Amino acid sequence: MIEIDSAFITAPRATYARLREQGPVHRATAPDGTSIWLVTRYADVRAALADPRLSLDKKHSNGGYRDFSLPPALDANLLNMDAPEHTRLRRLIGKAFAPRRIEPLRPRIQQIADELLDALDGQEEADLLPAYCAPLPITAICELLGVDTADRPDFRSWTDGLLAPETPQQATEALGSLHRYLLDLIAAKRAKPGTDFLSALIELRDEEDRLTEDELTSATFLVLFAGYENTVNLLGNGLAALLARPAALAKARQGVSTTTVDELLRFDPPPQLAIRRFPVTDVEIGGVSIPAGETVLLSVVSAHHDPDQYVDPSRLDPGREDNPHLAFGHGPHYCLGASLARMEAEVALGTLLGRFPHLALAVPEEELQWRNSFRNRGLRTLPVTLR
Repeated sequence: MIEIDSAFITAPRATYARLREQGPVHRATAPDGTSIWLVTRYADVRAALADPRLSLDKKHSNGGYRDFSLPPALDANLLNMDAPEHTRLRRLIGKAFAPRRIEPLRPRIQQIADELLDALDGQEEADLLPAYCAPLPITAICELLGVDTADRPDFRSWTDGLLAPETPQQATEALGSLHRYLLDLIAAKRAKPGTDFLSALIELRDEEDRLTEDELTSATFLVLFAGYENTVNLLGNGLAALLARPAALAKARQGVSTTTVDELLRFDPPPQLAIRRFPVTDVEIGGVSIPAGETVLLSVVSAHHDPDQYVDPSRLDPGREDNPHLAFGHGPHYCLGASLARMEAEVALGTLLGRFPHLALAVPEEELQWRNSFRNRGLRTLPVTLR
């Protein structure tokens, strides 16, 4: 039995390399005592992501998995659904995230990046997480939802309280505050709709009756939470990786493209593990039989460093072309916000590297502090020198 310990946080790539060599699937104990099955090799992870026998619906769990408790009004989201409910909801929400709708946001994302970096001009040092990596995506998501400027600091505070709470009570309070705010926001948009994403969802709910009230609230919660958390960590993880590797940094400075962003997602993905799955019947993965109802966790970061899939996977190469990474998932649950995340990262990283040609880490890479989670990888701080 593998015990998930601090090594999964401080040195995930090295830890998973050892596990891949030992076998494709491991029985493991999570930090909260949950017994899980951990899948580590690329081919198995990719196949499992699209396997309909592996359900996201918690009703198929045997009860052994301890999930973060959400109220029903926030729990009716895509991360807890299978077809046909998932298919219906994804089709409705997905219209707002089509590339043709996302690309017109690029000038505004560029403006946000420029304004945040203007505030750093003249400084010698900075912590890029609160100064840049966090406010850029929270501003973009809040504008997408139509959240007033004055309310955005609260949004960020509540989200941070859920992601890295110092106590269980802090997480509970943050969730309650966020839930109440979303209910008030939906009521305000009903009274005075705009052209934002949330107003469009409310119209689907009220005029076409194609969403339940809980689905509406849950979709709003998921867009905010996932859109913020993953992009913050994409920017932070990506910058840390680049600044610690001069050859990769030099190549990225020649121009940050979608290829660059995809390589950063491969190298140190924010979601280290895909959302948990529960077999609806006994399944075999990598030659290992897993009983129905057990909890299966698919290691995205391990798959991304599998030498059977990638040439020299430990090398960060911003020009890597053959890169079918799984950071956005695979199959019917592929991330709806992939286009938005890529665009935000492309603009944010390219603008930052262009503005500060001497940008460097202020501490050695090994001294960077990571949040205490083996599921999602993100920095506590990102101290840099700007000049």
